[in-house]
Amino acid sequence: MSRIQTLQGQKALVTGGASGIGRAIATAFIHEGADVVILDRDSATAQAASESIGAVGFVTADVAVREEVASAVRVAEDKLGSIDILVNAAGIVSESPMVDMPFAQWEQMLAIDLTSVFLVCQSVVPGMLDRGHGRVINIASQLAIKGGSAVSHYAAAKAGVIGFTKSLALEVAGAGVLVNAIAPGPIETPLLNDLGEDWIAAKRAELPLGRFGRPEEVAPTAVLLASSPGGNLYVGQTLGPNSGDVMP
Repeated sequence: MSRIQTLQGQKALVTGGASGIGRAIATAFIHEGADVVILDRDSATAQAASESIGAVGFVTADVAVREEVASAVRVAEDKLGSIDILVNAAGIVSESPMVDMPFAQWEQMLAIDLTSVFLVCQSVVPGMLDRGHGRVINIASQLAIKGGSAVSHYAAAKAGVIGFTKSLALEVAGAGVLVNAIAPGPIETPLLNDLGEDWIAAKRAELPLGRFGRPEEVAPTAVLLASSPGGNLYVGQTLGPNSGDVMP
């Protein structure tokens, strides 16, 4: 007897889908029967990931550049036919005390981790509204809720993602488009390499579980939010697979 795939026939676009949490979500979606296109900024990496996980294809764009995003979304729609599920997982992280932070570092963080979510949603959501159905899942962070030393720019951007998620959810839920966020704790991804060893050690020691999560432990939350009936009543919510780092 074959297993029922919860996303059978759904079409998904996953930004940041070539690595880390984005790749794990894209892989889980494919396992659940969805057709997936991944969006990433490096063509070679995106192509290799797409072929490895069995995606329909890939598109490339700098998610902080409006014109590139709009073009990439058009290509993704051509590959998929439509986009039923959007996951905004593209992002960066870096470390700097606020008083020493170059303005360019602040600007880059907000552009990639916050403005990109707006740009991709503005290109994808209108099609969902036309069809009367869609799921949007934005990847935030538990640091948006509790803050963190030397990551004020990252925490601010991710807090913006949560606020944006709630506001967009209010605008579009009545038209059948459900928007939610996931705020993971620290996850073993390549992004951790951009943080210092002292920061990583201190953060690990804070966690009730005593360990960081793995990308494949975040992906089931995205599957839940993307699925029906599993995600049907989630509107503007932020779910937190965070190893106990935040307990709302």
